[in-house]
Amino acid sequence: MDFQVGKTIAALTKTLPFIVFRLMIYLGVAVGYLLVIGIGATVGYFLSSFSDEPGSGAGIGGFIGFAVASGILYWLREYVLYIVKAGHIAVLVEVYDGNELPGGKGQITYAKEKVQERFAQTSLLFGLDQLIKGILKAINRTLFSIARFLPIPGLDNLVAIINKIVNLSLTYTDEIIIAHNFRVRSENPWDTSKDAIILYAQNYQTMVKNAFFLMVILYALTFVIFLLVLGPIGALFSLFPGKAGFWAFVLGIIFAWSIKAALLEPFAITAMMQVYFQTIEGEVPNPEWDEKLSAASDKFRELKEKAMGAPAPAKA
Repeated sequence: MDFQVGKTIAALTKTLPFIVFRLMIYLGVAVGYLLVIGIGATVGYFLSSFSDEPGSGAGIGGFIGFAVASGILYWLREYVLYIVKAGHIAVLVEVYDGNELPGGKGQITYAKEKVQERFAQTSLLFGLDQLIKGILKAINRTLFSIARFLPIPGLDNLVAIINKIVNLSLTYTDEIIIAHNFRVRSENPWDTSKDAIILYAQNYQTMVKNAFFLMVILYALTFVIFLLVLGPIGALFSLFPGKAGFWAFVLGIIFAWSIKAALLEPFAITAMMQVYFQTIEGEVPNPEWDEKLSAASDKFRELKEKAMGAPAPAKA
């Protein structure tokens, strides 16, 4: 690995107010799921108590509750990206550059201001993030195309599996590209992201190696967290009417995901940020990679078009 664990943890401790903020947000999501699923299951149980199979509606009610909670979370995904993820990235970049941060709630306000400086609207950041994710997948497809040239039986399936693993490991790479925008004080996020993606492609092996290593650590720890929370959640769901074993399992996954998003993901982002900034130090985007990515990804071409069509920054 090319990052220092001690340095990564030290950077995170300086953003402790934001860690607490993330914990409140994501645990709030998990508790929301718990309440809505519990209410749905209870209502379904009592509504079906007069049927031929009393209590059979608990599962249906729980599923409706799960769908409602998921719909609300999907609707809020732009807000979460803008306020929670991008805000934390902004203050982590300041820490990396050795700048002082305000404490307490002031750090949250400071982060929000930093995000608004670079991305005036949530839709701009969300659209850019979606483009970056699509481009990163295209880079993987391009660099893992060896199966086309080697007539080895079953290699296509192996490459497809590797591709999926690599895509999974690059969950936080799009956020590193956004971090680059904050670090260079970008006036044109489309153009800055284009250059950042080219620099990423130039150092693909280093970035993927560290991303894969972090993915293994995070998912192993998430599984441990899942086992730890499953017991208390199962005990809680035993208070609800009907058979709640399945929903206890689902809520265990949701709570484990929430803790991962609040505590483990910031570690991965900080570590990858450290690797990326160290690796690209002194480098410039290679025009050859610009051409390769333009040929491989329509989303990269779209990003270039947006970069050229972006309005000039307003004068102070």
